[in-house]
Amino acid sequence: MSKQETLQRMRESGVVAVLRGADADVTVDIAEALAEGGVTALELTADTPGVMSLIEEVGDALDDTDVIVGAGTVLDEETARAAILAGAEFVVSPSFHAEVVETCNRYGVPVAPGVATPTEAVEAYQAGADMVKLFPASCLGPDFLASIKGPLGQIPIMPTGGIGPDNAGDFIEAGAECVGAGGSLVDDEAVANEDFDMIAANAEAMVQAVQDAR
Repeated sequence: MSKQETLQRMRESGVVAVLRGADADVTVDIAEALAEGGVTALELTADTPGVMSLIEEVGDALDDTDVIVGAGTVLDEETARAAILAGAEFVVSPSFHAEVVETCNRYGVPVAPGVATPTEAVEAYQAGADMVKLFPASCLGPDFLASIKGPLGQIPIMPTGGIGPDNAGDFIEAGAECVGAGGSLVDDEAVANEDFDMIAANAEAMVQAVQDAR
């Protein structure tokens, strides 16, 4: 899949689901539930134990779907390369690291570094980022995103952090390309109870909120 095709998958549902620290025994079940709810991009964070194996396992399980699997919380080029070799189709960071962007560009993999200011957004984009992750979005808010999009409309932005069905639409209307979400999708109680139907319902509600705003 080309870089542009991968980016299009991220935009399709408008939701990138963040799986952080999920138990390996249920990660595939969670991923399948999110996919059932209409999410087409899953981000497994690099601080999850055994994440490289999980990226490969989830990718294999969803190989016959439109879902793409990426790596998040990537802070250095070694982790970026390892994730890509494990099958990560996109890479996300909470902060901007030029060497991570360079590594992803070398391998033709979309990368979205984290930014919190217009200057960081421009620097990341000039370095070769395909998208920037506005983080933490809940602190900055949709008005902040809209203000950045005014002069920097050429930079695709994915707000992440504290986003749920109740505010996802506000960020989309403010100009977000898509939104990243973790806890509002992968609810701790639902995971503990292995209530995958609830996770699928959470995903469906989030995707619907994004579609309604579009």
